[in-house]
Amino acid sequence: MTELKTQEKERIILSPNIHGYADDEELIYHIEVELPGVDKENISIKMLEDSFYVRGETEKDIYVGSYGMCCLVRPKDAKAVYRDGLLKIDVPFKDPMEDAIEISIQ
Repeated sequence: MTELKTQEKERIILSPNIHGYADDEELIYHIEVELPGVDKENISIKMLEDSFYVRGETEKDIYVGSYGMCCLVRPKDAKAVYRDGLLKIDVPFKDPMEDAIEISIQ
């Protein structure tokens, strides 16, 4: 009887380089994630109002990380573009009074 053995390739888990900054009017938060060699279909992004998670994979490497943001954002309005190993995400800041409730005074 022949025993079949599959040899799994060991991949390196890395934290991608992340750069985040507000635009001049402080309306949009720009995030840049370096994912060299990753194909677009191998990238996953999940975003909350105060943080995001990103994962990208190649045959040799796994880029993964969770990151907090300086201020609350509106993740449903985020836009992402990936080109030449750089993932760019633009997401509008959330108005701090957006969910405010008017309180009646008695």
